[in-house]
Amino acid sequence: MTEQQADKGAGTENRILVIDFGSQVTQLIARRLRESGVYTEIVPYSASEEKLKTFKPRGIILSGGPSSVTSERAPSVPNAIFESGLPILGICYGQQIMCAQLGGEIQAANEREFGLAQISVLAACKLFDEIWKAGTHADVWMSHGDKVTALPNGFKAVAKSDGTPYAAIADEKRQLYGLQFHPEVVHTPEGGALLRSFALNIAKCSGTWSMKSFRDEAIRAIRTKVGKAKVICGLSGGVDSSVTAVLIHEAIGDQLTCVLVDHGLLRTDEAKTVVELFGKEFNIRLIHRDASDLFLTKLDGVTDPEQKRKIIGNTFIDVFEDEANKITGAEFLAQGTLYPDVIESVPVAGGPSKTIKSHHNVGGLPERMRLKLLEPLRELFKDEVRILGNELNIPSNLVGRHPFPGPGLAIRIPGAISAEKLSILRAADDIYLQEIENFGIYNEIWQAFCVLLPVKTVGVMGDSRTYEFVCALRAVTSEDGMTADYYPFGHDFLSKVARRIVNEVKGINRVTYDITSKPPGTVEWE
Repeated sequence: MTEQQADKGAGTENRILVIDFGSQVTQLIARRLRESGVYTEIVPYSASEEKLKTFKPRGIILSGGPSSVTSERAPSVPNAIFESGLPILGICYGQQIMCAQLGGEIQAANEREFGLAQISVLAACKLFDEIWKAGTHADVWMSHGDKVTALPNGFKAVAKSDGTPYAAIADEKRQLYGLQFHPEVVHTPEGGALLRSFALNIAKCSGTWSMKSFRDEAIRAIRTKVGKAKVICGLSGGVDSSVTAVLIHEAIGDQLTCVLVDHGLLRTDEAKTVVELFGKEFNIRLIHRDASDLFLTKLDGVTDPEQKRKIIGNTFIDVFEDEANKITGAEFLAQGTLYPDVIESVPVAGGPSKTIKSHHNVGGLPERMRLKLLEPLRELFKDEVRILGNELNIPSNLVGRHPFPGPGLAIRIPGAISAEKLSILRAADDIYLQEIENFGIYNEIWQAFCVLLPVKTVGVMGDSRTYEFVCALRAVTSEDGMTADYYPFGHDFLSKVARRIVNEVKGINRVTYDITSKPPGTVEWE
C-alpha cells in the first residue's frame, strides 16, 4: 500500500483481517468495524495464511460458521495465525476452533442455543473495558449447537450463559479472546462496542477509515484494473447500479458506456426516468435497449420463480453481449453487486454457506462472453452504498430509493406473467408508492412493493359482481438488508391505499398486507 493510501486511513496501522468460516453474517463484522473507522477485509479460512503476509493486519477476527468443530472435515486455520502474536477474537465457531486448535475441548451441546440469550459477566477483561463490569447481565444473540467444555491453558471464563459456562473467554497475556455469541448482529446491543474495543483498544487501530477513503481507493483501483479499456455497465436506475455507474464514470470518464436493458418488467416510467437523469444530468454515455418483447416471449407460460430468474439472467446476458460487441474495446462488464448479493448467491468461505439467490451474476459470467466483471461495490452494504452515493453527489431522491430486484416485476407476479398482469401491477404499485410519499414515510421504509397474487376473488362493486385479482402490499424496515421487520402502517394509510387501488386499478378487487419478518440468518427479501 502506498503512503498516499495510508494517509486515507487504510494503512497497516488501521487494519483488521476477518477470517471467514462461512457464516451468513460475517460481513456484518466488517460493517461494524468500518462504522468505527477501521479498514477491514474478509478472507476465506483456506486463504488466510497468504493474506496474513500481504495484508499485515493489526488484529484478526475468526468468524462464525455452520460447521461443527467435532467433525473430521471441520475447517480450521493454519498455526501461523496463532503464532503471529497478533490479537485474535474468535466468534461462535471462531471461538470453538481457536480453543480446539490450542488444546481445549468442544462437544455437541445437550441444549442448543439459538436466538436471544442473557449472559452474566464473571470478571473484568480488556475486551469489556468501558462496556461491562463483573456482575453485569447483558442480552446477546446466540446461534450454536456445539460448546466449549474445557479451556486451553492460559484462558479463563469471563462470561457465562444458561447454555454454556464459556460464553466469553480471555487469555489476556496472549491477547486472545472468544465469544460464543454474535456481537455483529443488532440483536446484541453492545456488540458493536465490543468489536470496536477489540479493534481500537486491543489491536490499537487508528480508527481513521471513512467512506471517502473507500471512494478514493475505489477510483484508484478501477483506473488500475481497467487501464485504457472500455467498460459497459448495466444500468437499471436503482441505487446499486446508479452508484456503480457514477463511481466508474469519475474514474474513467468516457471509457464507460451504460446500457439500460428494458426487459418490460420495470416500474411505471422507470426507463424514461433513467434515460433523462443519466443521459442528460450526469452526461454519461447511455444506450437504451428496449428488449421487452424478447423477455416476455421467453417468459411466456413460465411459473417457477427460479426458472424466471434464470431466463431473465440468461437473456440479460445475451442482450448485453450483443451491445458489448458493438462497442470497440469493451473488456469489462460492470455490475452493482453488493455483499448481501454475494452471500445469498455463492458459498462465501469455500463451501459451507447455502446458495439462496441466483439472479445476480456474482458467480462469474459465461465463458462465451468476452467480458471481465468489474464489481466495485462488492464489499458494501446497501446503506453504505447510499453514503457513497452522497460522497459522489448523486441526488438524494435516487440515493434513498428503495431496492428493486434485477428480475423486476417478474418475481412479484407469482405464476405466469402476461402484459395484462404487468399493467395491473404497475398501476397498483405506483399508487402504493405515491401514498407512501404523500404520508411522508418513504424514508422510514427500507423497501415497499406490491405483489399480484395468483388468485382471484369474487366481489361486488357497485351493482355488479367482479372476479378479479388480489393485491398484496409489502413494506419492511432494515438497516442493511440482512435482517428486516414489517413496517407498522396505520389504519388511515392502509384504508386509503386499498380504496385507491380497488377504485383506480381495473383488475383488482381486494388488497391485503403482508406482516412477515426477516430474522437473522435468513437473507432473501424481495
